[in-house]
Amino acid sequence: LPFKQYLLLCLIILSICHGQSVLPPGPVDAILGKNVTLKVLKKTEATDDIVWNYSDGTNLNIVARLKAGKVLVADLYKGRASLNATNGFLTLTGLTVKDSGDYSISILGDEQAAAGEVKLRVLQPVSGVIITANVTEAMEGSTVSLNCSAQGSFLEFVWTNGSSPIVVDGVQFFNRLIIKDVYRSDSSNPIFCTARNGLQSEKSRPVTLTVFYGPDVVIINPAKPPEFIKSKEDFNLTCSAASKPDAVLSWYYNNQQIKNSGPVLTLKTIEEQGLGKTAGDYKCNAVNSKTTNARNSSAVRFSVIEPLSGAQMTGPKPPLFAGNSTANLSCQVSAGKVTETVWLRNNEPLSASPRVVFSSDMSSVAINPVQKDDNGNFVCKLKNPVSEEKAEYKLEVFYGPEEAAIKGVKEVDLEGTVLLNCSASSVPLSEFTWKLNGTAVSEKSNVLTINKPKFEDSGTYTCEARNPVTGKTVTFTHVLSVKAEIIDGLSDGAIAGIVIACLLAVGIAIGLFFYCRAKVP
Repeated sequence: LPFKQYLLLCLIILSICHGQSVLPPGPVDAILGKNVTLKVLKKTEATDDIVWNYSDGTNLNIVARLKAGKVLVADLYKGRASLNATNGFLTLTGLTVKDSGDYSISILGDEQAAAGEVKLRVLQPVSGVIITANVTEAMEGSTVSLNCSAQGSFLEFVWTNGSSPIVVDGVQFFNRLIIKDVYRSDSSNPIFCTARNGLQSEKSRPVTLTVFYGPDVVIINPAKPPEFIKSKEDFNLTCSAASKPDAVLSWYYNNQQIKNSGPVLTLKTIEEQGLGKTAGDYKCNAVNSKTTNARNSSAVRFSVIEPLSGAQMTGPKPPLFAGNSTANLSCQVSAGKVTETVWLRNNEPLSASPRVVFSSDMSSVAINPVQKDDNGNFVCKLKNPVSEEKAEYKLEVFYGPEEAAIKGVKEVDLEGTVLLNCSASSVPLSEFTWKLNGTAVSEKSNVLTINKPKFEDSGTYTCEARNPVTGKTVTFTHVLSVKAEIIDGLSDGAIAGIVIACLLAVGIAIGLFFYCRAKVP
């Protein structure tokens, strides 16, 4: 080699070994068909000899040279390459793919030499980014493979679910994304593929996965219905299960399918098909038409009870006589089934006894014989698990009169009022008559009133009570004593005169008696 070229080569090697920065770090990316300028970091002098070379890995070609202030461009690059004599920058226009490669610079000055190398990448524009999937409809738990294709050079691919990078439950491998054990949430957002290089990027159209799943746990609401449901009540069972597509729902009663059922099973449907009269198990079955999976709910159990209505009590024909008659009372309803019957008499529980006998189903009671205590109001309370009714009957038992008595004072002064009250237990009420010393008194009620009694009001009072139905009569007597009148306010002389007059009158009467007797022959 000539000495000067040898010296230049040595300086280049020394410059590289010492790591002097002549060119910026690479690679330098440029777009196909556009322009690029390779900058020089080291300040150059006007007297420097600068050479730009290109290598495709096999051949080394000179692109341009600055020598003695004059720029020389190789024939292969004329019209496309230019070298700035001031700063040593190399500009290439109308880039082609063949311009990609390694560009090196050699600078030889009067006192120093330097060299550097940088890689140029001519990038084809990014376009035509498309995602293709092995399936567009997947079953939950299966594997989905997505492939991203694009035009361009030096490409890398980024996958996103919505705006979030896909890093969970998936493996990203270049332009291929594999989602293992695909889950329902993977269909909540669209999936995008972005192809990019150092200068450009382009996003694909979204791909939304359809993930079929379910049915999950089948739920009936209410989960614990009442044990007994009133007939014709507004009551429904609803069935739900997470599923895509929506599960086909059907209902079963004791493993017998209910016709025309859906997500809502109404009590009306149950009754129209003659179900529910006895306690039974209700289940909901869910079937997914895509996954072909089927699941049953837990069973709920209840029975449908018709409420009671039209309660009525019937009784015996009157009259009823205490000790001689029998009363049969019957309590019935026009609708519903009675499960419990309670009998009351005058608001007190009616208990069985030798003369009070209930039927086996408690729907009737026989009282034989009736007694006076059976008078009053009889009530039957009828119950079933969903309702309660009652009926009443007034029973009238004729008896008496009995236990007659007269209440009143036995002695009285001449002043005041005397009340004699005659009582006798009787149904119906007794008719009363009064007598004084055997003589009838005009009073017809049970109370005899004597205003300002006199001495002649003394004597034996008789009360007679008569039951107009039974014809029975009882009497009771009462002795009343009215004290004699005492004359107050006379002097002792007047009293003595009265006594003497009385004695004279008695004497005259005796004399006349004997005189008349003597005259008689």
